[in-house]
Amino acid sequence: MAVVDLIMPKLGESIMEATVLKWFKQPGDEVKMDETILEIATDKVDSEVPSTAAGVIEEILFNVNDVVPIGTVIAKIRTSATSDEHRVVSNTPPTPVAEKVEDAVVVEAPQPTAFAKPAADKQSSNGSRFYSPLVLNIAASEGVSMTELENIPGTGNEGRVSKKDILQYVSERKSGVRSQDSGASRKDMVIPVSRVEPQQQTNNTSSGAGQQLTTYSGNVEIIEMDRMRKLIADHMVRSKHTSPHVTSFTEADVTNLVQWRDKVKKEFEKRENTKITFTPLFIEAIVRCIKRFPLINSSLDGYNIIVKKDINIGMATALPSGNLIVPVIKNADQLNLVGLTRQVNGLADAARNGKLKADDTTGGTFTLTNVGTFGSLMGTPIINQPQVAIMAVGAIKKRPVVIETPAGDSIAIRHMMYLSMSYDHRIVDGSLGATFLTAVAKELENFKSDREY
Repeated sequence: MAVVDLIMPKLGESIMEATVLKWFKQPGDEVKMDETILEIATDKVDSEVPSTAAGVIEEILFNVNDVVPIGTVIAKIRTSATSDEHRVVSNTPPTPVAEKVEDAVVVEAPQPTAFAKPAADKQSSNGSRFYSPLVLNIAASEGVSMTELENIPGTGNEGRVSKKDILQYVSERKSGVRSQDSGASRKDMVIPVSRVEPQQQTNNTSSGAGQQLTTYSGNVEIIEMDRMRKLIADHMVRSKHTSPHVTSFTEADVTNLVQWRDKVKKEFEKRENTKITFTPLFIEAIVRCIKRFPLINSSLDGYNIIVKKDINIGMATALPSGNLIVPVIKNADQLNLVGLTRQVNGLADAARNGKLKADDTTGGTFTLTNVGTFGSLMGTPIINQPQVAIMAVGAIKKRPVVIETPAGDSIAIRHMMYLSMSYDHRIVDGSLGATFLTAVAKELENFKSDREY
């Protein structure tokens, strides 16, 4: 008989821990190879962890809601194989892999069986109950408040609200079985306080240290961040602490591109059964320029520059809850325009419907965010660690501009768009950053209006 350690798998470059949502197996249960043993959640998506061996579950080392570091032994499986050694099997490489994550170099490797189990860190949306990102997304899209969510009976482990529970609640509310304000009303969340201007008040203690309290004037509503928003906030702050951000700006005349899309979009949708947006056209231009300036497609490990040969483009996508997620188009340089379009639309639909897989949000090497979707002309995006650059494209607007021709200058109405790129000044200097940004703008300006797709 041999014992195999099930390891919390590697889920992506910037993901260092995952929360246990549900165990599908218990000690003594038989398990087959690749059979799902547990469900976990990260700041991006929920995911299932399969068994790496066939046998019997001998021991489960973590409880539901425990936050577990990547590479940690989470369960032991007794197999029928004969071995004198305690075996470790995981989804991570068997040799340590050094990886730059935010402001630290982390070595990921299978942990020994004597790995100390960390204290349970109960992650929840309000400090007492955990909700998966999928449940939170459904609640946000259906207008279910946190007060209502707290009063929904959960059928999951330890009373956790499952997808089935939230959908049943929404269905009953729409049919009139439940009122929208089941439980406390939203007015219960409005906290009247003394009419004092916002300030920091200090309560002195015997040790001389003070505890700072904040007061607010008028009636206010205090809303605690949901789990995903907390993790996004931490990720953004770490990025600012890690990378000295510099942002460059330029503009592009995208008239040819706009007119070409207007001309072919109906035929394209009819022929390919999917709509063509501007996003795959932007990604196509970015990929071409990354091949000319490969240093943009890199990350840092201490003082080592890791140039990525794979070009994996992340595209920032807004969720119905208002949170942001970045699905990744893998090997974008190997896809034609139709392939890029299918990938963009498929990932965007999966994000909106809560169907992204863990692998869909990992491995990005460069990120594009379209701030123009929300009407912004330009933006100063925050780098998605451990990448070294992120590009933002603004809204396309018609403007009168000067056109240079052999016959002289003239003024014409053109479709103009601002582009901006934030980059890590530790590795990307202004000359490279501005040159790359300008190259992308030129790619868009030189778009061939008679091209085939």
